[in-house]
Amino acid sequence: VQLQASGGGLVQAGGSLRLSCAASGRTEDTYAMGWFRQAPGKEREFVSSASISGAVRYYADSVKGRFTISRDNAKRTVYLQMNSLRPEDTAVYYCAAGSRFYSDPKETDFESWGQGTLVTVSS
Repeated sequence: VQLQASGGGLVQAGGSLRLSCAASGRTEDTYAMGWFRQAPGKEREFVSSASISGAVRYYADSVKGRFTISRDNAKRTVYLQMNSLRPEDTAVYYCAAGSRFYSDPKETDFESWGQGTLVTVSS
């Protein structure tokens, strides 16, 4: 599966951005789709993931209530709506896809990765 992420940019604290990630390849390899992020000097961390139907979604505690993941399977695209952004949300955001959906998502659960899109939140 190839993943193409877009939508990053510079935004002021309190603002919003929507990331998109378009997938190509086998549908069964996108059973789970999710987002991770890596801030400067830090390890990559889980942000959110969704099952193929979008009915089951998981979020990191740090983004609950502010970020929303959704999927449009007809377009083979996953979105991350980010509201009430904070400077600590500044990171490169990566989309990922996997053939199985896990309840405690880790990097190793995803076989395919996008190239990353930079989100910068100014204070």
